Amino acid sequence: MAGKPKLYYFNGRGRMESIRWLLAAAGVEFEEQLIETKEYLEKLKHDGDLLFQQVPMVEMDGMKMVQSRAILNYIAAKHNLYGKDVKQRAWIDMYCEGAMDLNEMIMMLPFKPADSKEKEFANIIEKATTRYFPVFEKVLKDHGQNYLVGNQLSRADIQLLETVLMAEELKADILSKFPLLKAFKERISNIPTVKKFLQPGSQRKPPPDEKTIAQAMKVFH
Repeated sequence: MAGKPKLYYFNGRGRMESIRWLLAAAGVEFEEQLIETKEYLEKLKHDGDLLFQQVPMVEMDGMKMVQSRAILNYIAAKHNLYGKDVKQRAWIDMYCEGAMDLNEMIMMLPFKPADSKEKEFANIIEKATTRYFPVFEKVLKDHGQNYLVGNQLSRADIQLLETVLMAEELKADILSKFPLLKAFKERISNIPTVKKFLQPGSQRKPPPDEKTIAQAMKVFH
């Protein structure tokens, strides 16, 4: 039996968090090898462990996988979270890319210069409520099903839930005009593997604080 996947990243959300989410939703236990110094990151590069000289890197099934979307697609395909056919996979990819665009904006907000944070915060709220969330609200309304694609749990549901919860951390009532999305959030949050990941003490990372940001900057810059 293969060992647990091992995740190489710093002790924060970043681009590894969606991978943590997807593994947890699939019920896969994983280990984390935290990158806490620039020297250790350089060692991984020097040893040839990082194909394109960057993390996230996930060691699983005899591979040292890099590029977060490639890792996510592999996990989704392996654990039946990637639709039933090529058309469903296309929709899953589209929904994931949209959710990840918003996710990326929220992820980068704490790293923005202080004088531009307020403007960027307003931009995120505006985009979430006028560009991204209306799309998902309409999808749920049009097909009337519990999940985004094919009426079964997919990577898209998990990506959207992660992004919605991040948006709520910025503005608690951000879903006030999106009742179906609000119900979706409750429904997906109560899937046993997801519910477990949302409990205190799980491997889910908290929102970045000043210490986390400083640590990331020290390692990566």
